[in-house]
Amino acid sequence: MKKIKLKPAELNRHKSIHSNCGVFGIYNNPDASILTYYGLHALQHRGQEAAGIVTSEYDEKNDKYKFNIHKDHGLVLSVFSDDKILTNVLKGNSAIGHTRYSTTGSGDKRNNIQPFKVNFKGGNLALSHNGNLTNTKYLREKLQNEGTLFQTSTDSELILHLIAKSKESKLEDKLLEAFSQVIGAFSICILTDDKLFAIRDPYGVRPLAFGKLNDSFVFASETCAFDIINAEYIRDVMPGEMIVIDRESIKTGSEKSYIIGTAEKYKHCIFEYIYFSRPDSSVFEEKVDKVRRKIGKNLAIESPAPGKDTPEDKKTVVINVPDSSNTATLGYFNEIVKTNKDARHEIGLIRSHYVGRTFIQPGQDKRKMKVKTKFNTVKGVLENRKVVIVDDSIVRGTTSKLLVELIQKAEPKEVHLKISSPPVISPCYYGMDFPTANELIANQNDQNTEEIGKHLGVTSLAYLSKEKLMESVPYKHEKTDYCTACFTKNYPISIEGLDDMNKNEFDD
Repeated sequence: MKKIKLKPAELNRHKSIHSNCGVFGIYNNPDASILTYYGLHALQHRGQEAAGIVTSEYDEKNDKYKFNIHKDHGLVLSVFSDDKILTNVLKGNSAIGHTRYSTTGSGDKRNNIQPFKVNFKGGNLALSHNGNLTNTKYLREKLQNEGTLFQTSTDSELILHLIAKSKESKLEDKLLEAFSQVIGAFSICILTDDKLFAIRDPYGVRPLAFGKLNDSFVFASETCAFDIINAEYIRDVMPGEMIVIDRESIKTGSEKSYIIGTAEKYKHCIFEYIYFSRPDSSVFEEKVDKVRRKIGKNLAIESPAPGKDTPEDKKTVVINVPDSSNTATLGYFNEIVKTNKDARHEIGLIRSHYVGRTFIQPGQDKRKMKVKTKFNTVKGVLENRKVVIVDDSIVRGTTSKLLVELIQKAEPKEVHLKISSPPVISPCYYGMDFPTANELIANQNDQNTEEIGKHLGVTSLAYLSKEKLMESVPYKHEKTDYCTACFTKNYPISIEGLDDMNKNEFDD
């Protein structure tokens, strides 16, 4: 492959860490659009920037299929606020949907909102993608040299062009040829006139689950999207697998499966267990709640809560940062009370549920404002006590610093911050949008935990070690392993321009 230099800004356009996207697909259901709407609602936490649905409808009068689409900026509830969109516009028995945070491509351009819909010589085709391709520049230049015109600035559009340009006659072979050319992280649903495809990259970086609802087949980024529509989880789409659902699948009750590629080891994103996925979901064939509790338990083993200094002292309180650290905090507290009877679990922070997750809001100033409007303290719980805060991660440190300032106003005796992941020291190029390396608080303080704690204003700061984190996650298969690049700088999938970026990342 031709090496193409990529500027650091092109590798890391955004200034905040963000969640990735959510995908959903359903085949053979008269309420396809409505069920997709509910599925996207369950996946809202994976992206709050935009949402969309495409349906495949058979036009009996003209004896052909047509694709219907509706997408826009905003939350799922607002994009589909008019019920008639689902009943009168998005007709058809099959659908795919997408809820988005932009990792490549400008977030404010409507053209970049998924699903993407095209018409080519093979018929209609629509695509929803979670993840990032890492040979985007190479593919875009190659396709441009062949005369391709692009409608968006996203990496996902490249896949559509590769499919359309394939000389293979069978649709399945077109897709196999297209995916043999892409590198990176991708969990994808593709809808055609009469088929539904689910494809996962050979490393299995992002999750993708497969389920059934009576005679319908369903795919989703997380199983919580199955629960809301009462679908049954069957299994995960395996890394490197392409599942095809068609009319024959309805007759036989089973799917067709193809291999698009293999990897020596799977490299599941470990941040899915730490933060991204909902605790009521199963991802990578394990319940998130179970893993997150174990992460909290191991954090307690490594960094116990302080006890009383004198018999007159009040009990130490352990609090969570709602909602992302709720489950890890339970695991932490359940472990420490085995040996420390001077601790109690309390609700010390109250969250307003009418404000979106600050973690995935574009722009630093918006984050500061949203932290102030999102949380309030329960002073009676915190005042004159040693307070242990359990949180999932520290990235730039802005949110953590503001939270500590809020808690300090409640006049606690001490504030101890426990983080259920190691220090974040490097950006992600596989579907999460991180700040550049020199913007990460761990790097700004030479990865010195004591200095980071001083900057945040806490009595003490402790991170979960990489070793204990790896002990906490499940290993379901011989090939199971995890991507920990954000903690280690060890990138398992090749990335264009990474060497140039590493040379320049601290030169700003």
